[in-house]
Amino acid sequence: MSHERQLLKQPSISRIAIVRSLPGLGDLLCAVPAFRAIRTAFPQAQITLIGLPWALSFVERFSHYFNEFVEFPGYPGIPEVPPSVHELPKFLTSVQEQHFDLALQMHGNGIVSNSFTALLGARINAGFYLPGHYCPDPDYFLPYPEDKPEVWRHLRLMEFLGIPLQGDELEFPLQDQDFAALQQIPDNYVCIHPGASLPDKRWALDNFAIVADAIAAHGYQVVLTGTTSEADLTQSLAEMMLFKPINLAGKTSLGAMAALLSKANLLVCNDTGVSHLAAALRVKSVVIFTNSSLSRWAALNREIHRSISPSFIQITDVEELVKSYITTSNTEFGGFYFPVTPEMVMAQVEDLLAKEVFNVT
Repeated sequence: MSHERQLLKQPSISRIAIVRSLPGLGDLLCAVPAFRAIRTAFPQAQITLIGLPWALSFVERFSHYFNEFVEFPGYPGIPEVPPSVHELPKFLTSVQEQHFDLALQMHGNGIVSNSFTALLGARINAGFYLPGHYCPDPDYFLPYPEDKPEVWRHLRLMEFLGIPLQGDELEFPLQDQDFAALQQIPDNYVCIHPGASLPDKRWALDNFAIVADAIAAHGYQVVLTGTTSEADLTQSLAEMMLFKPINLAGKTSLGAMAALLSKANLLVCNDTGVSHLAAALRVKSVVIFTNSSLSRWAALNREIHRSISPSFIQITDVEELVKSYITTSNTEFGGFYFPVTPEMVMAQVEDLLAKEVFNVT
């Protein structure tokens, strides 16, 4: 029997722990297709997510896939939480007393997280490993597929473990209270989300202002969104615009943000959590990748989700390189660097909005 089919043949897998203690909304949303496959394969199992504190609300929203949440205590070498080595033994004792049948390491390539997962004391450990580093069980650990989109990294693990896939679509269940939390939803609006978790992932604000005004000139209300910590950023953007936007940064919960987004004509944003929310809600989007991997994080549906990143064209001819250096300031050693421009973004925006009008008529 192949290793890939052994997991489902194991007797009585009734308690499953999943380790994915990452800070981003996109980190969990991109794993939803794998969570869906796990729940379908083990419909009666008690499934626990071990994650960061914010993920409790995620588990509550995705209660059809999860039964319990356990807060990740930190672990030496995992940067998301400063480890409390004095509290770790108590945590591990408590978790080991739950007698998990299966612990799934879905927290990166496993260089550090595999030892944490093994300490949970599950009967079977499975997940990713990096060749040359610690692998708890060759039968159930897959070499980390670096070259796959984030969604498919986890689906490849499901395939390896013999767990049937249930599609690769993201999802985000909306609830009545999500819409109730919105005071007012305008007609025909486009959401602009200029923030990102890291400053170097943010497209320039003046570029966002140009795009936002161009969208407003097309007759759409512009709604600025962001977290509480991004309120100053969106306020600066609002002051740069010629048209008056609605600024909702810091005024919506995640659920209300999703409800707002679900009714939008379009989203323009950086590569950040809200881009994956748009993918989960099937809302048209244009996502700007300033300093992150498009191949890893771009939405799989390229028809309604357009991803744009800077491009670099190498020049091997020395004479041509010298000429280009003299004639343009936009040259990096060895070739041309082309940043994302407002014109490039608007070309995708207009195409998506035109498709929307066409579909309606």
